[in-house]
Amino acid sequence: MSAQDYTEVDKKEDLNVLHGMGYAQELSRSMSRFSNFAISFSIICILSGGINSFAQATSSIGGAGAGIGWIVGCMVSGFFALAMAQIASAFPTAGGLYHWASILGNRFTGWLTAWLNLLGLITVLGAINIGTAFFFVGTFGGAFGMTGTPGEIVGFVAFITVLQALFNHFGIKLTAMLTDASGFLILATTAVLIVACLMFAPAIDITRLWTFTNYSGDAGGGVFPQSDSMGYLFLLCLLLPVYTITGYDASAHTSEETLKAAHSVPRAIVSSVLWSSLIGWVMLCAIVLAIPDLAAGAKQGWGVFFATMDAILPSWLKTLLYLAILIAQFLCGLATVTSASRMLFAFSRDGGMPVGSASLAKVSPVWRTPVNAIWTAAVLEIIYVFLAQFISIGGTNIYTIVVNSTLVFLFLSFTIPIVLGMMAFGTEKWPNPGPWNLGAGLFKLFCILSVIGMVIILYIAIQPPNDKVLYITLGFIVLTAVLWFGFENRRFKGPPIGDQIAKRQAAIKAAEAAVGEAAA
Repeated sequence: MSAQDYTEVDKKEDLNVLHGMGYAQELSRSMSRFSNFAISFSIICILSGGINSFAQATSSIGGAGAGIGWIVGCMVSGFFALAMAQIASAFPTAGGLYHWASILGNRFTGWLTAWLNLLGLITVLGAINIGTAFFFVGTFGGAFGMTGTPGEIVGFVAFITVLQALFNHFGIKLTAMLTDASGFLILATTAVLIVACLMFAPAIDITRLWTFTNYSGDAGGGVFPQSDSMGYLFLLCLLLPVYTITGYDASAHTSEETLKAAHSVPRAIVSSVLWSSLIGWVMLCAIVLAIPDLAAGAKQGWGVFFATMDAILPSWLKTLLYLAILIAQFLCGLATVTSASRMLFAFSRDGGMPVGSASLAKVSPVWRTPVNAIWTAAVLEIIYVFLAQFISIGGTNIYTIVVNSTLVFLFLSFTIPIVLGMMAFGTEKWPNPGPWNLGAGLFKLFCILSVIGMVIILYIAIQPPNDKVLYITLGFIVLTAVLWFGFENRRFKGPPIGDQIAKRQAAIKAAEAAVGEAAA
C-alpha cells in the first residue's frame, strides 16, 4: 500500500487500533507496505550475515552447508516469522514483541521479553557494524593505512553509527527512502554476484551442493573444533542461516509508522524472510560453485569468501561488488538503529527503563522520531563495541562470546510471545485474530515448530568454541530474577490494560496535538 492509496477510513482504522491499546499516534505514519518489508529485508541483508559468516557452512560440512543447511536453517526462521506475523496483525505496535508478551502474558513476561530483545538488538547492531568495519579493512582499508587494530575498528564503528543515527534522527521518511534503496541494492548486487560467480568459476561441480565433507578443525581453518560427527557438524552449519535470517521483528517495531499496519506488517515479516531465504540460497550456492578448490577454500576459514573473489574475479568487478556490499552493510546497520530505537521508545513510554524513561519516550514534533531513543541506542552500541574489542574473558574476545549470546537473546525474545500467543489464542486475552490470519490450527503448529527451533538454536549456540554462551545465558536469567523480584516487580506497571486505556484517552489527544497529528 502506498500513501496515495491510504484513505481516511484506513487512517481511522489504524488510529482506532492504536488508541484501543492505549497509545497516541506520535510517530509519523508514512511507511508504505514495501518500506515496511524493506526495513526487515535490509536488516536481514544476505550481503552482510550471508557473506561475513559464510565460513560456518564451508568449514563444517562443505558445500552441503549452503546447498542443504541453508534451506533447513531458513525453515526454522520461517516458523518464527509465520507465528510472529499472526500476532503482529492483532497487535500492531512499536516495540511489538514487548507489548505482545505483556498483553498475552503478564508484566513479567513483557519486561523479560523487552530486555532480551533490547539487548539482542543493541549487540546485533554492534555485530553488524563490526562486521562492516572488518569488511572495509579487508577490502579498502589498505588504501587508508588501516590494518584492523581494535582502535581502528572502534573508531570506524563509531563513525558509521553516528551517521546511521543522524539519518534516523531526520525522520522516518528519510530512513524509509534509504532502506527502500537498500532493498533494491541488495537485489541488484546479489544478482551481479551470482552471475559473476557462475561466469568466472573455473569449473561447475553441482554435486558440491549436496556433498557432505568433514572440514572441522584445521581442515576448516579452525572455525569449528575437530569432530567426527557429521550430524553434529550439520547442526553447527545452521548457525549461518539462523544468524543471517533474523531481524524481521523490525517490521513489527515500525508498526506505528506503517500504513494499514495490521495488514502490511505481517505480510512484510513473512515476505522478508521468504525472499531473503530464496535469494540467499542461490547466492551461497553460486559462491560454493565458484570456489576453485573446495578443500583449499574451506582451509581458508573465515577468509574463504575473499579468497574466492580474489581467485576468480577481475579486479574492477571485485571492487564494484565490494563497494556495493559495503553500502548494503552500512544500510543494514542503519535499519537496525531504527529497530532498536523503536523498541527502546516503546518500552520507555510504559516506564520500562529504570532511569530516563520519560526522556527516552519523547518524540520530536519536528521530525516525528524518538530522537533520544535513537541516540541512546547508538551510544550504547558504541560502548558495547569498545568493550568487545578491548576486553577478553579467559582469552576469548567478548565480541566472539556475545555474538552467539545475541542469537539466543533475540530468538528467546521471539519465543516468549509466540508461546504465550499459542496459549492465549481464542481466550479472553486474545479473543479475535487480526486481519492476517493463519487459522488456529496452523498458527499453533508454527508455534510448536518455533519452540523446537528454539531448542535447536540454543543447542548449537552454546557449542565450542562458543560454550561460554551458556554461562552468559544462565547469568542473564539469574540477574533478571534478582532484578525483577528485588526491584522491578514493584516499580514496573507494564502497558495500559482494561480501564487504564479508557483513562488515557485525554492524554492521547494531548500527545497527538503536541506533535501536530491531525485527528482522523
